[in-house]
Amino acid sequence: MILRAVLLAGALLGGGLISIEAAHAVDKAKSKAEEPKSKARTTQKAPPVAKKGPPVAKKGPPVAKKSATKTVAHRDKGAAMAKSARVAKSSNAAPQAAKKRYTSDARKHRNANRVFAGDVDPWQEPSNLAVHSGSALVVAQDGGETLYEKNATTVVPIASITKVMTAMVVLDSMPNLQESITITDEDVDYLKGSRSRLQVGTVMTREMALLLALMSSENRAAHALGRHYPGGLAAFVAAMNRKAASLGMARTHFEDPTGLTSNNVSTARDLARMVAAAHRYPLIREFSTTSGATAEVKGRELEYHNTNQLVKSPTWEIGLSKTGYIQEAGKCLVMQARVADRPVVIVLLDSAGKQTRIGDANRIKRWMESAGASGKQPTPA
Repeated sequence: MILRAVLLAGALLGGGLISIEAAHAVDKAKSKAEEPKSKARTTQKAPPVAKKGPPVAKKGPPVAKKSATKTVAHRDKGAAMAKSARVAKSSNAAPQAAKKRYTSDARKHRNANRVFAGDVDPWQEPSNLAVHSGSALVVAQDGGETLYEKNATTVVPIASITKVMTAMVVLDSMPNLQESITITDEDVDYLKGSRSRLQVGTVMTREMALLLALMSSENRAAHALGRHYPGGLAAFVAAMNRKAASLGMARTHFEDPTGLTSNNVSTARDLARMVAAAHRYPLIREFSTTSGATAEVKGRELEYHNTNQLVKSPTWEIGLSKTGYIQEAGKCLVMQARVADRPVVIVLLDSAGKQTRIGDANRIKRWMESAGASGKQPTPA
């Protein structure tokens, strides 16, 4: 309107009048000229709409927060489970601590020195030494000093420990060790049904039969040795009982040369006497500690190994060894060995676990060595 007034005034001042139509044309041109500015103003009003966007965007975080809460819950659950595992692990701390006492020892001789969670401090008194066999005895080889004992006078089946007596009686008869003997059906174990690779009809020297009986606890070989004794098997068993009596084994009785019968019984103390006596036989020392040998059986060569894994251990100095097992006797082990620079006899009877007798032997050895290293002798039980 101001522009229109100006134009009218200018026209009047210029000496001429402008028509009404011309004025309308000017207004129309003005409207078109102002239209872009209006649109521009409309466009400029868009930001308020854009400003409404953030509230919508702000609704997003609660959703994300819910997810984060779930993640935290999972993390908390995981932490709880880890804590539970740590609590469970801590409940085993005591046996694990005991096990770690001998970790370095176990790394050096893993096969020979089995470590058990029940191991105890080797400086403790013998009465507290963790020997798990039912009967046990550790004595000086000369029979004078008892270093440790547990149920040492209890009469129990002795299984194949019997074969040590079998070997002494065979050698006492001064036989021809190169003479051939034959495995027959009489030597087959029909009592326990134990297996043997010595087939009926196998022929071998008496010496080989003695080696297999002592090293691998071969039952048919031991039975054949007794059966080929002068006077036969009955005479042989009688000689075994006479020999036991002569050694002062008052609570010992034998009924066969193998130990398959549970009627072969003795005590840990009686067996210590037997082991000390058998150690005086060079062939028994040699054969019982041989780690392995090859025997020819009906044209085939068969490998045999010692039933006592400790004879292969560089940490043991074993002069005589014999293992035994039947269900009634449990796992058994007798040894003459030099431990802490002392010759001793170790007897372990009625062991329940597969490696219990080996673990007991290693515990006794560590106890004696630790006492010697500390400058004192193990206190007699």
